[in-house]
Amino acid sequence: MASSVTDLLASSVTDLLIGKLATILENEGTAIAGVRDEVDKVKEELQSMKAFLVDAEANTAKTEGEKLWVARIRDLAYDVEDIIDEFMYHMYEKQSAGRLSRGLHKTIRAPSNLWFRHNIAKKLQKITEIIKAIPVRNQRYGVGLVGGATTSEDTHKLVQNQAESSIYIREDQLVGIEGKKEILMGWLMDDDQHQTVVSVVGMGGSGKTTLVAKTFNNERVKRHFDCYAWITVSQTYDVVDLFRSLIRELYKSMKEEYSANLNAMNRKDLLELLINYLESKRYLVVLDDVWDIKVWSEIHVSLQDRQLGSRIIVTTRKEDVASHSFGVKSHVHTIQPLLKNDAWELFCKKAFSSNVHKTCPPDFVSLACQLVEKCKGLPLAIVALGGLMSSKKSLDQWQQVYNSLNWHLDKNPLLDPMKNILLLSFNDLPSQLRHCFLYCSLFPEDFVIKRKRLIRLWIAEGFVENVKGITPEEVADGYLWELCFRSMLQVVERNETGRPGKVKMHDLMRELGLSTAEKEKFGHVYDGRQVMEEISTRRLSIHKMEGEIKSWPGMSKIRSLLVFATDMSSSSFSNALVSQFKLLRTLDLEEVQIDKLPDAVVYLFNLRYLNLLGTLIEELPESIGRLRNLQFLELRRTKIEALPQGIAKLLNLRYLTMYSDTGDRTEFKFASGTRAPSNICQLQKLQCLSMIESEGNTIRLIGNMTQLRSIGISNVKERDEIDLWVSIKKMTLLQTLVLMASNAEEILPVKAQFSSLPHLKRLELFGRLQNVIPWFSSLHSLTYLYLHWSRLEDDVLPQIEALPNLTRLYLCNAYVGEELCFRRGFVKLERLQLFNFASVKKITIEKGVMPNLQDLWVELFMELKTMPLGLEYLSNLQSMALAFVPVEVIKPIRKGGADRSKVQHIPKILHVFEQSSKRVHENLA
Repeated sequence: MASSVTDLLASSVTDLLIGKLATILENEGTAIAGVRDEVDKVKEELQSMKAFLVDAEANTAKTEGEKLWVARIRDLAYDVEDIIDEFMYHMYEKQSAGRLSRGLHKTIRAPSNLWFRHNIAKKLQKITEIIKAIPVRNQRYGVGLVGGATTSEDTHKLVQNQAESSIYIREDQLVGIEGKKEILMGWLMDDDQHQTVVSVVGMGGSGKTTLVAKTFNNERVKRHFDCYAWITVSQTYDVVDLFRSLIRELYKSMKEEYSANLNAMNRKDLLELLINYLESKRYLVVLDDVWDIKVWSEIHVSLQDRQLGSRIIVTTRKEDVASHSFGVKSHVHTIQPLLKNDAWELFCKKAFSSNVHKTCPPDFVSLACQLVEKCKGLPLAIVALGGLMSSKKSLDQWQQVYNSLNWHLDKNPLLDPMKNILLLSFNDLPSQLRHCFLYCSLFPEDFVIKRKRLIRLWIAEGFVENVKGITPEEVADGYLWELCFRSMLQVVERNETGRPGKVKMHDLMRELGLSTAEKEKFGHVYDGRQVMEEISTRRLSIHKMEGEIKSWPGMSKIRSLLVFATDMSSSSFSNALVSQFKLLRTLDLEEVQIDKLPDAVVYLFNLRYLNLLGTLIEELPESIGRLRNLQFLELRRTKIEALPQGIAKLLNLRYLTMYSDTGDRTEFKFASGTRAPSNICQLQKLQCLSMIESEGNTIRLIGNMTQLRSIGISNVKERDEIDLWVSIKKMTLLQTLVLMASNAEEILPVKAQFSSLPHLKRLELFGRLQNVIPWFSSLHSLTYLYLHWSRLEDDVLPQIEALPNLTRLYLCNAYVGEELCFRRGFVKLERLQLFNFASVKKITIEKGVMPNLQDLWVELFMELKTMPLGLEYLSNLQSMALAFVPVEVIKPIRKGGADRSKVQHIPKILHVFEQSSKRVHENLA
């Protein structure tokens, strides 16, 4: 299995490099004069390599010679990347030093560069010779990937055997299953006579098959159906074989003999036999381990709906399979992690199986709890880890396993069943997603990763393929969706469009990813404890740091540096250190407490991504314009108040975010923008600019940036109205618009008539509005609306209630009337926050309004006389908070209160108030 992963990674590395060389040949023709032929030859050899590696993926390398061959290809691909980047760096250095008069081509032809070009050409020629020699050497020593190799089908068979074994697990070995089993049984045996599909979805090892097996084997369930069958589909299936398995299992359940010439029947005959056999029967069919919805389109014709109450259960680790429209009634059951008590019980049953009552000795409790916590409620992991620990009898042995869990996951055969199941998901990934997944393992354990940060890093790294007509961000967004659908990343929070907004990795999935990343030189995590003599990886993630970062050999090979040691100071991150990373593509220093950007950063010509969010940096150097390849610059919550003139030289910049906020919404100005030079409008690739402070003719000039999809402007004045809306009208791709008035009394100049924002999804207006804006009701794509300090005298709700896609609504001091009444509409609204309404005495929600509301927050309503009326109609409400409201609002909804019945369906009710100058959160649920 490990060598199969090696093949996959080597193939992906080669893929990325072929793409990079193609781009260089296409776009850097002048810069690579003198070495173009060598670059082209290397590219051709890499394409041949890629073909061999595709075969290697299908035939898992078994011998040491084969493993060495695949690893050598990966290393050669890295060597080529180093040579090309070194050449480009040299050309950049010459250009930056001012040794040219009319362009880079003059410099390249200068005598001073002849030696360097010749040297690079020789290096590339040598690489080409080495690549060509690999097959010859392999033939000489009998190394190949054809005969005798273990195919990936063996791994599938292993996993399939494990899954089928779960059918026979004894009830006393299971925990936390009863409630889930009852839900499934209810769906299987209800009175509905139409065919129903029940999908059970969860990550590998979450207990899908075990749960379904215990439901399937229940005697009540079996008696309910005339016949039943369990077939395992897996990644590699043959539909004809599935038909044969289905026939055998169905006949067997009826204790009947099937045709002796079953194996000789073709697809048409098998299909006809199945349809005829099931014509008058109520059947139950389990399709276990479905990876592709195509299997349903191929098999469902044999499972026709005769309205006899037949049921089909599908188990899958892919959400898109589970949520598929099967053309019949369907239910989805998402497997949740085991509760802490259940996880503990299951672990003890395995780890202390020889103890009386299978209980944990007091001395072991602390370590056992930590190991169980690592499993994050994943049954397969708990069972595997418990089985491993059952052979360890001393506390020291337990501590050793805990300290070296990464090693045990990689090397210990007792954990192979778990590893095989988890890695099966990785092996199924398309090549472009493998790097994206491994990249996530470089973040700290349990780290919540924001969507935008992640996809921008992927783009900067070159992981995202170019798709005509679609932005790289949209392609990367699709990658993130796919990883979540495959249960390889867990969605922590969704944004207003339903996309994953924040994600994280399961601890053990991360451990396996990290183990693979380090073995394949993809990336390394440094936690301050290891002694690093040399760096041979492409990416370094620093989680903890004792003192300053040391200079290690091999630092020049690093392409990505992520620093999570937020207590690092500027002295630890010196010029001498940064200059070691001369070929860096991404530099992420989010929340790191440095107060000065090292001068050497501006010489990182290869840099695509620079994240300084939350640092203490006060200014950017004028020479920032040297970073000609920079695409993403993140400056939010820094101390930078103005950008230098040099910012306009960053002609490849796509995203520039640079506002700061206090987070205190009791004030009008809780956020502020950043001043920028007027020549910033030269950045014609910029898609996001937020938040730029208006001064002089800024607003008029940004009208030239017609490619913008997101714009935020602060310090807007009433007199800016004409320039503002002339500029906005030119931004035909605009999806996000944020406008902030110069002060609380300034009228925000929002035109009464405007109809040129068809793609607008997010609108935030900070400042006083003279009237309700009529064109709000035309924003049919809008999903997010925030009105802050609008202080409208007329009710805004009638203008926005019919917006068909609005899912998030935030109103802060937006209305000065005495009653807020939600009379109709808001059909997709999921989250509503009402904040700081000084004069409102009554909130009313009519029946049928906001049917999908899940989260309600009401804060700073000091004149409110009663709780919001109509809460009993909000059947999908999951969370409600009442913060800083009069005590008479809270009293009736406490336990035993007069209105308690109207809120008892809400799982989470929070009361927030101040006591002894402290903010107190009281749970009223």
